[in-house]
Amino acid sequence: MPGENLSRDEARQRAELLSVDGYEVALDLRSAVGEDTAGPGPLTFRSVTTIRFRCARPGASSFADLLAPEVTGVTLNGEKLDPGTVFDGTRIALDSLAEQNVLVVDAQCAYSRTGEGLHRFVDPEDGEVYLYTQYEPADARRVFANFEQPDLKAPFRFEVTAPDGWTVWSNGAGERAADGTWRFAETRPISTYITAVVAGPYHYETDVYRRVLDDGTELEIPLGAMCRKGLARHFDADDIFLVTKQGLDFFHDRFDYPYPFGKYDQAFVPEYNIGAMENPGCVTFREEFIFRGKVTQASYEGRANVILHEMAHMWFGDLVTMTWWDDLWLKESFADFMGSYAIVGATRFTDGWITFANRRKAWAYRADQLPSTHPITADIRDLEDAKLNFDGITYAKGASVLKQLVAYVGEDAFLEGARRYFKRHAYGNTRLGDLLSVLEETSGRDMTGWSRSWLQTAGVNALTPEVTYDAGDRITELAVAQDGDELRPHRVAVGLYRHDGTELTRYARAEIDVTGARTVVTELAGAERPDLILVNDDDLTYCKIRFDDRSLATLRAHLGDLTDPLARALCWSALWNLTRDALMPARDFIALVRDNAGRETDIGVLHMLHAWVHSALTHYAAPAWRAEGGRLVAESALRELRQAEPGSQHQLTWARFFASVAESATDLQLLAGLLDGTARIDGLDVDQELRWAFLEPLAAHGAADEIVIATELARDDTASGKRHQVRCLAARPAADVKKRAWATVVESDTLSNALVGATISGFVQPGQRELLAPYTHRYFEAIERVWDERSIQIGMDVVSGLFPSLDENALPATEAWLAAHEDAAPALRRLVLEAQDDLRRAHRGQAVDAAS
Repeated sequence: MPGENLSRDEARQRAELLSVDGYEVALDLRSAVGEDTAGPGPLTFRSVTTIRFRCARPGASSFADLLAPEVTGVTLNGEKLDPGTVFDGTRIALDSLAEQNVLVVDAQCAYSRTGEGLHRFVDPEDGEVYLYTQYEPADARRVFANFEQPDLKAPFRFEVTAPDGWTVWSNGAGERAADGTWRFAETRPISTYITAVVAGPYHYETDVYRRVLDDGTELEIPLGAMCRKGLARHFDADDIFLVTKQGLDFFHDRFDYPYPFGKYDQAFVPEYNIGAMENPGCVTFREEFIFRGKVTQASYEGRANVILHEMAHMWFGDLVTMTWWDDLWLKESFADFMGSYAIVGATRFTDGWITFANRRKAWAYRADQLPSTHPITADIRDLEDAKLNFDGITYAKGASVLKQLVAYVGEDAFLEGARRYFKRHAYGNTRLGDLLSVLEETSGRDMTGWSRSWLQTAGVNALTPEVTYDAGDRITELAVAQDGDELRPHRVAVGLYRHDGTELTRYARAEIDVTGARTVVTELAGAERPDLILVNDDDLTYCKIRFDDRSLATLRAHLGDLTDPLARALCWSALWNLTRDALMPARDFIALVRDNAGRETDIGVLHMLHAWVHSALTHYAAPAWRAEGGRLVAESALRELRQAEPGSQHQLTWARFFASVAESATDLQLLAGLLDGTARIDGLDVDQELRWAFLEPLAAHGAADEIVIATELARDDTASGKRHQVRCLAARPAADVKKRAWATVVESDTLSNALVGATISGFVQPGQRELLAPYTHRYFEAIERVWDERSIQIGMDVVSGLFPSLDENALPATEAWLAAHEDAAPALRRLVLEAQDDLRRAHRGQAVDAAS
């Protein structure tokens, strides 16, 4: 729609012209209950917005943003304007502005089913309706008229009329007045995209955080946590509050700036598109962080990390906000780093840096090798660019670079820089230079060269050890070779490890600055010959680790003997990168996992190994070996499942993995027996979530029909159960099933975002390549229309989720579409280019595997 995709130039021009003094937003949400539709159009609610703003050039023209089915009234400075004239569906034209202006917009806005704007969810379990907002980067305009860009910050005052029996939350503290309207305290100046409303019959628990500040005053922060009533029996609010208090202590100790937004509510909401959102005072999370069944410590650690990530945003992002999305890293990279920094320093999850090295960096390495890779400080031309830039570069690579920055300038200088940054720019907007200037002040270092190498260039370096020995088997020279388009400065540790017959342990370490193409490690000259040289030991920098021949041979034989869990995680990650880069056959990587994963003590690392084996089998294994590889993997998974300690998290993890790779009749019969009780594995509690995990492969292999799936839904007639049912139905191996699933996602927009995702997940089954092959042509026929007609979130889900990555012949079709659609939306082309690159990488890997 014209005007929907705001450009950076338009935002800059508007910011030069306008300053916003405040918003008053009144929402009437009583229409949320009752019938789903009131006619042929979307279900709507009334939104009345008053904006007080100034214009630097009286007489000039500008515009306000609004995405709404209908505008019933527009008044500018007391003059009523014709909505049909000034509103084009996305923008409200504002002409002849005065120095001081008041705009009032009365609109009918639409409830969302895509997770964008004001999302409306009807709980199938009890019929209750739940609402919440999600705006980033620019969907507040779906709920109220505004100036939708991060640098036009202002105070907000919300009032909400809601159905009887509901509770409403927003950024500020609120209460229900005698007339039934909820009125909320005015916020401090914040950006539109972090305002929030949550409304409905949520289950709500409370606590309080108290702290004596340096000046002797007591800081008291009311804490709240909420979820749907149907999840209340699973809601472990005590643990959520524990991590919250630990995080508030940690950040207050280090930031020396009291939490600035009053209360701290955390809402766990249904059908959420992302992990969480840092709305000040009213943080929203996906409700999957409330665990309905038994999960491993990795799941609790993941939730704690997200809680702390969002909390860090209260300072990095909410208190101080980037001027435009070019500098998105100023909030996301910092929050991603701070999540791990705080989880290790403040909570029971002291191995958080292992998870960071193994999981977060894997995301970054993939993103940094795609054709769409970009500098951490990116070139964001418009909102579509911004939406796609919430990626592995902005989050995980940026966090990795910040971890290295701490090593470069020192932890004290880094934190003092953060303190000055908050105090200098509180409630304002910043760019890259604002942060670098305070870091230069506190560290005494020139940040220009570091910034140019790490923040303003793209790509990942590989670091490889080069070593020679004398006749006595001692090192004569050890050097670190660096390759890549941009040779960067790296602060790295180099570890030497020896195998004593039972264990592989480190006996020497040196920390050095790697610069240029080759750096000699003088500190390790004369050391005894190691069995393993580990570059980037302790994970100080961001790089791909390579090995010399002896080290690689040691890992092939003794990886499971490596005693240090972080070193082991780094080696696993390096081996996976070798596989993705077609330097190690997929079957060799799979063999390493089969031989060593059973000894992996870190449950998060084990989760990643299972995910990587899936990817290796699906994408990088030679097609002729794929079936044999699958059989070997399933065989080893069942072996490890049976050998795992009964009732342990390792047993649960192997059970889920076994279910995901089971293909043989015997394996499927075991899954069916675990479901109906005729089979048993000592200590394995087959709870409802695990039942669904066992049922999906049965459905995908034709061993569970629609009646069996319906029977399971009757056991679990909940929102979660419905998503599982939809996924299982779409997974069945029949042409008519695939046809219906495709139609419901691609040809119709009736499904909610969550059910779109579930359908796509079930539709795409690695074991159904022939069944899915006819959809390659249909995919390329449909994607441009889908992109134009659907919301950007659903468009992304469809374009990425349904790309024919399982079709061995999809590459020519991809290349043909790109050649014929050079003028397609840049964001759409980016998604297809990324998928094309993944496909080419898979083909290279398959060729290497076939030749092994």
